[in-house]
Amino acid sequence: MDYSPTSPRALTPPDNLIADADDMADFSATKFEALKADAIEKAKNFRNYAGEKAAAIKQEAGVKIKQGTDKAKELHTTAEDYIKENPTKCVLGAVGIGVIIGLILRR
Repeated sequence: MDYSPTSPRALTPPDNLIADADDMADFSATKFEALKADAIEKAKNFRNYAGEKAAAIKQEAGVKIKQGTDKAKELHTTAEDYIKENPTKCVLGAVGIGVIIGLILRR
């Protein structure tokens, strides 16, 4: 018994299968482009949002730094006024603190 085909033919996919494959490729390419455009749009939106948040944080930090600077200047002025009004107390207090630190460091 001979099992070889009498008229061999090449294995080619049917025409409708080729058309379906082309349609699938077109559909995939279209979906890819849509996803790519959507990802680009979301990245732009995120970048804008991050920029806005960074600007808001920078502005708020500037306000806090200004407030801190003003408070430090106010405390400095108050300390200077106290020292001018009570020089003896301040000198004796500084000497006392120095002696205590010296005793602690000597040990």
